[in-house]
Amino acid sequence: MKEWEVIFADQKGEPTSLKLRAEQCPSEEDAARAIRSQLFPVMDELDLNDFQDRTVSPTARWLKEQTGVTITDIHEAP
Repeated sequence: MKEWEVIFADQKGEPTSLKLRAEQCPSEEDAARAIRSQLFPVMDELDLNDFQDRTVSPTARWLKEQTGVTITDIHEAP
């Protein structure tokens, strides 16, 4: 299993990284779910029905619109 690094701007706009283990590069939605579970563990239980099936990455959209967290890069960790 490979290790991937997700770079994102947190609520303060500061670059932050998160390591994920997966066979293939995680999608933006997979990365957003991992970020949400780290930054907002209670929110991880919420259902995003408003966005389900209406947007490509509902969790990524929620993070950006509600908390200002934006994923900037996903690459294989060195």
